Amino acid sequence: QVQLVESGGGLVQAGGSLRLSCAASGRTSSTYAMGWFRQAPGKERDFVAAISRSGGRIYYADSVKGRFTISRDNAKNTVYLQMNSLKPEDTAVYYCAAGSLALSVSSSYDYWGQGTQVTVSL
Repeated sequence: QVQLVESGGGLVQAGGSLRLSCAASGRTSSTYAMGWFRQAPGKERDFVAAISRSGGRIYYADSVKGRFTISRDNAKNTVYLQMNSLKPEDTAVYYCAAGSLALSVSSSYDYWGQGTQVTVSL
C-alpha cells in the first residue's frame, strides 16, 4: 500500500513554469513505476509522463514532449514533473500514480493521488 500526495499546482501565465511534486508514503516508492496524468473538465484522464522504478526509462505524451520533464528521487520517495512553456491547454487537474510498469494506460496503475489543479492563463 502506498499513499500519494501531489503539490505544486497553481495559476500561471502562458509561457510560465511550474514544478509538481508527488510525495509517497507507506511502501517505498522505489518499488513502483510512477506516472503523471491530467484531466481537464469534461474530458478523459490523459497520460502525461511516466518513469520506471530506477528512472532509466522515461516516456512522454507527444503534447508535452520537449516542455515537461519527469524525474524521481527515490531517497526522498518523491516524483517531480517540471512543466515549462505552459499553454492554456495544459490546464487540468494533475494526478500522480504508482504501478508496476511505466505505461501510458491509466488502468495499469494501482495507486493514485488526490490531484493538484494547474491553471494556465493567457
